[in-house]
Amino acid sequence: MLMRDLSRPLETDIPADALLEVQHLTMRFGGLVAIDDLSFTARKNEITAIIGPNGAGKTTVFNCLTGFYKPTVGRLTLNHPDKGPFLLERMEGFRIAQKADVARTFQNIRLFSRMSVLENLIVAQHNRLMKASAFSLAGLLFMKRYAKAEKEAVELAKYWLDKVGLYERADWDAGNLPYGDQRRLEICRAMCIQPALLCLDEPAAGLNPRESLELNDLLMSIRDDEGIGVLLIEHDMSVVMQISDHIVVLDYGRKIADGDPLAVRTDPAVIKAYLGEDEDEAIPEDIVQDLGLSTRTGGTKQGDGGNA
Repeated sequence: MLMRDLSRPLETDIPADALLEVQHLTMRFGGLVAIDDLSFTARKNEITAIIGPNGAGKTTVFNCLTGFYKPTVGRLTLNHPDKGPFLLERMEGFRIAQKADVARTFQNIRLFSRMSVLENLIVAQHNRLMKASAFSLAGLLFMKRYAKAEKEAVELAKYWLDKVGLYERADWDAGNLPYGDQRRLEICRAMCIQPALLCLDEPAAGLNPRESLELNDLLMSIRDDEGIGVLLIEHDMSVVMQISDHIVVLDYGRKIADGDPLAVRTDPAVIKAYLGEDEDEAIPEDIVQDLGLSTRTGGTKQGDGGNA
């Protein structure tokens, strides 16, 4: 009798349009509850943002999804468009990237600074290159197959360098690129994995307004042109509100809002979480700008004639 692969759920368990289904995710560190019974769905071909104040548990969610942590409780189902569903909480961390095709960037840039820009994108494709080499010196017997895989890896790298305007700097050491270019290169490296789900942890951190707009264009292109679902953690509301299809808001590890940008930006609980004060108090101008509100009181967006 064949046993069912426990890393794969039953097909009927997953909504048809769901790329990622998070169900009752809880993460405890001793007596500290970092994530408390979190459930949400990230849909195919959409940008889903996870936002919230510092310490809300956003990066912990990413760490659970990508295998750095094993959840205390919860089910994390990735519905791969080509390979079928995977239960991420039951997989070893390296297999989540290798088999389930989940790619991730981090808050702090983690490029290979002394490798060239091009080499950073080639090394991201090592799994396919190792497979083409038969994982050993036996690959020497299949040089044509390896040469073909190597050529495809270089072409994919060049495609992404051209897409973000770094083609002319392919031979630069990655550590010599300006900060904004390093951010884009890190996203390109993740895309060279050819992911089903791209997880970006604060990709706009440290970018100036022009670079943030360029990032917006890149992420929307990944969604629209490449058909890749994006899960985004971000503090820059000018990025979140302009490009997100769906936003999940956390506060102290619990979900306090879940919906489209308009619904979230006018939610009193969201405003209170960002302010740390009652909703009926005056909202500081910087919060008004960040959340895209047009009024300083009441926690709702006012249109012409005073209608909410």
